Amino acid sequence: MADMGMFHALGQNDDPNDPNSRHNVAPPHFRAQPAPPPAGYQQAGAPSFVGQQPQPQYGLPPQPSPYQQQQSPHGAPPPSISPYPPPQQHSPYGPPQNAYGPPQQQHGGYDPVGGLAQQMSQVDLMSQQVGTVSKAFKKKGRAYHQLDQSPDAMGGGPNMPPFSPNVGDNLQPGFLMHQQQSMVSPMTPGGTQFPMQAGPNFMPQHPGSSGVSSTGGKIDPLLIPSIPAARDRAIEHFRTTVFPTNSRLAPPNASSDFIAIDQQNASPRICRLTMNAVPTTAEVLNMTHLPLALQIQPLAKPKPGEEPIPVLDFGEMGPPRCRRCRTYINPFMTFVAGGSKFQCNMCLFPNNEVPSEYYSPIDMSGGRMDREQRPELMRGTVEFVVPKEYWVKKYDSLPPADGKGGYPMRYLFLIDATEGAINRGSLEATVAGIREALYGESAYEDVAEGEVSEDGTKRRLPEGCKVSICTFDKEVHFYNLNPSLDQAQMVVMPDIEEPFLPFQEGLFVDPYESRSVIEHLLDNLPSFFVHLKNPEPALLPALTAALSALEKTGGKIICSLSTLPTWGPNRLVLREDTKIYGTDKEKTLFKTEQVAWRMVAGKMVEAGVGVDFFMTPSAYIDLAAIGHVAATTGGETFFYPNFVKERDSKKLADELCHTFHRATGYQALMKVRCSNGLQVTAYHGNFFQTGVSSADVEFSNIDEDKAVAVMFSHDGKLDPKLDAHFQSALLYTTKSGERRVRCSNVVAAVTEQVRDVVRWADQDAVLGVMAREAASRMIEKPLKEIRGALTEKCVEILAAYRKHCSSASGNPPGQLILPESLKEFSMYVLALLKCRGFRGGSVSSDLRVHSMRMLKAMSALELQLYLYPRIIPIHNMADNDGFAEPSGHLKLPAAMRASFAFAEEGGVYLVDNGQYLLLWLHSQVSPNLLVDLFGEGYDNLAALDPKMHQLPVLQTALNAQVRNIIQFLASQRCSRKVSLQLARQGLDGAEYEFAQALVEDRNNDERSYVDWLVHVHKYIQLEMSGQRKKDEGIGAGIDMAAGMAGLRPHYW
Repeated sequence: MADMGMFHALGQNDDPNDPNSRHNVAPPHFRAQPAPPPAGYQQAGAPSFVGQQPQPQYGLPPQPSPYQQQQSPHGAPPPSISPYPPPQQHSPYGPPQNAYGPPQQQHGGYDPVGGLAQQMSQVDLMSQQVGTVSKAFKKKGRAYHQLDQSPDAMGGGPNMPPFSPNVGDNLQPGFLMHQQQSMVSPMTPGGTQFPMQAGPNFMPQHPGSSGVSSTGGKIDPLLIPSIPAARDRAIEHFRTTVFPTNSRLAPPNASSDFIAIDQQNASPRICRLTMNAVPTTAEVLNMTHLPLALQIQPLAKPKPGEEPIPVLDFGEMGPPRCRRCRTYINPFMTFVAGGSKFQCNMCLFPNNEVPSEYYSPIDMSGGRMDREQRPELMRGTVEFVVPKEYWVKKYDSLPPADGKGGYPMRYLFLIDATEGAINRGSLEATVAGIREALYGESAYEDVAEGEVSEDGTKRRLPEGCKVSICTFDKEVHFYNLNPSLDQAQMVVMPDIEEPFLPFQEGLFVDPYESRSVIEHLLDNLPSFFVHLKNPEPALLPALTAALSALEKTGGKIICSLSTLPTWGPNRLVLREDTKIYGTDKEKTLFKTEQVAWRMVAGKMVEAGVGVDFFMTPSAYIDLAAIGHVAATTGGETFFYPNFVKERDSKKLADELCHTFHRATGYQALMKVRCSNGLQVTAYHGNFFQTGVSSADVEFSNIDEDKAVAVMFSHDGKLDPKLDAHFQSALLYTTKSGERRVRCSNVVAAVTEQVRDVVRWADQDAVLGVMAREAASRMIEKPLKEIRGALTEKCVEILAAYRKHCSSASGNPPGQLILPESLKEFSMYVLALLKCRGFRGGSVSSDLRVHSMRMLKAMSALELQLYLYPRIIPIHNMADNDGFAEPSGHLKLPAAMRASFAFAEEGGVYLVDNGQYLLLWLHSQVSPNLLVDLFGEGYDNLAALDPKMHQLPVLQTALNAQVRNIIQFLASQRCSRKVSLQLARQGLDGAEYEFAQALVEDRNNDERSYVDWLVHVHKYIQLEMSGQRKKDEGIGAGIDMAAGMAGLRPHYW
């Protein structure tokens, strides 16, 4: 749960003379109707938003207020919330009245929740009236969808209105540009972070207009599974409930912000199995067509309210381990022979001797007497301090971290100082981010209970960590930061053919001992290169020199880059070729052609040096080659296409601070063990691996935001009387220089029934594994084949459930039956096909590669939002929306489904996909709303500054509500930080991103959600009847290429 004390509340320091004060706001029913929009306010060339104020501390109120009570997150349950938005309330920003078009029609007595039919667990569309539930086929845990209704089934009946709420017949004739002249208007100054303009010819499809099955029927879009409704229900449930990890419950929805209580099983935030009931044999597994895999985020940050990960030190003997398979001690090992021996839960070896220092007698039940005092026997995730045999190699020339086994983390800031970085302002933004990371508010944290501090804060950077600063253009520049100097000394290394370190003393320093020297350098660094302006960077020599500085200790490089590195040895060239888009040759653009770049990446892994890139290009930058270094070393690439200084500098600085301070390990090695009868077959993620695909993986750096997937297969038969066990062990060095191994243990039941396997499937884990597997194939197979394979996989999973789990119930063949555990799976697969990595059409290779590498490293929550964004309407919020409830949680308005048919004329929506945050404003938005949200003088869209990145702080209810919601969304973010971006209808290019976010509509060269369900159901019926050929093309309007066997892994 987020700390709700951070949210804004009204009423502090109110000025009675302030016209925006809440004391002077008229009651809603006395507010004047919104005036018609002023003529010509859609034109481009908006004046700057000079009234924008800086937002202090991102939302701390001046004084406490009754809206900010700090109570237990497990208080009284909140009132139930409908999965669909409530009836519209009278509001000054409500649905447009006569000023904007015909009045909104009323639907008396219609209950959309009833139409959902018990949250889609028992929906039957076989009857003549849409939305009624057939008692004859009511089955627990399934969703029924009738796809062969009569053509006039959607025309309504005695119990149905002529159209559904929020899906009206008065949709605008245009989607993004509602007037023809707006379609060709020039873009506003500043443009968008996204280089492509909003597509003027894009027309959204009404969800029900194209959902025609093979028999000519239609589907009501309100009766198909809704991802926003499922998310809202999960969020509300886990606001009053904790998740005990050893309970017989399915893992929570990844977006639910749950609090896990570690009870011997690892938290789902750290480990997620694709199925929590493992099949006994490979035959049973193949019948489900589901992958058997484990998604691991080993360093995931615990939520506030969760117990910290215990750190255990067993001294020189190290933690007890199985003598045969080397599994670490865990809660599921059994002690025998009076406690002198233990049996391994993985390989079942019974004769492991208990060290005398670890001995404890056992009780009558076989449990150790000291079990309650042993975290390794009570917790699913623990950390062990490793003995000396696992320490890193020491160098006499460098002082090690005594008794810890490693060196404290060293950071090297490698800053692009070329002409492009100076002109676009990315050099200044990078310098500002470094300053904030070292000396700003983010560099300190409150002291824990029991600690002593003069000012109540402490440094977040561990003791012993050191930093270095280098710049590069055609040459590489080192800086002596010795604290004895008055100012930093620059040393230029012109020899980029064979780069070397010009000096050692003063290269890495304690940032607080040398604070005056570093701050003076950061103040003057942008002016050093103003008159030089070399246009071409020599990146590879700079990386080689940085590697030389860190090769003895390991560490992290944080590098900025604004231009394709076309200077020096192994320079890169422009190899983007739009002519091969959509062909089999397109995959060559996703590979790293230069051998030298691969060699540097391999050397960095060997030395334990990771790289994070901050790229701000205005054109092609060959992300495939440069980003390969980051991906191989376990780093990350932050990509800002069309970087605009005024708008994007804050986001870049915030993300640089986050990557500097987040929990990070380096010189890491991961190994996953499993029960007898199973074996590891492959790993998927961003890491370095040698040999076979099942070999252990290495990370130069691994942080709290990274996740990997591990695939398993059967090499024998599992005993259904025993559980299946999995353990991941990550050996790494902490920032403070201590060598540890983090062990996470997961247990699952074993079953012989296909029904139980599907029932306990984890939708988030299945989706994450499929996305990683597909992304890994992008450099091997054409995108057309990958899209076809994803579609076929979706069909096979749902057809297997229909065949083996529901056919015996006598369900008519016209029903689409979805398992409760995978109810939204079809929509997520469609969204995966529409993401930048896989969708059809012309997409630059940089954008595709960036999406590919993000998919391979995303956590379950990040992937959910990336595929299906959260869309929150803010124009019709209730009075208590956006403020803290008595329980301390922020009350959120119901999210909207990602379809333009649900958007209201005059509406305003926040769109959050975990990477960006858009504020989409309809062209006919109320002027009163704009004034309350942005301030006086901003009553039309053209007056707003397209470069703004945050809301001004105003004493209005709407402004406080929206800022609180944005602050809540920021608390849910991982590596990408929140920066608001305007998307005004008909004015901003960012509206193109809004169009792509509406994944339920027909866009991105793919079907609408309704059409997709009809399409999938068609092939499920063919599969059931045995008429579907395995090589038949079922991709989105394409023929699947022959030879799919080469693409399929063991579960495809």
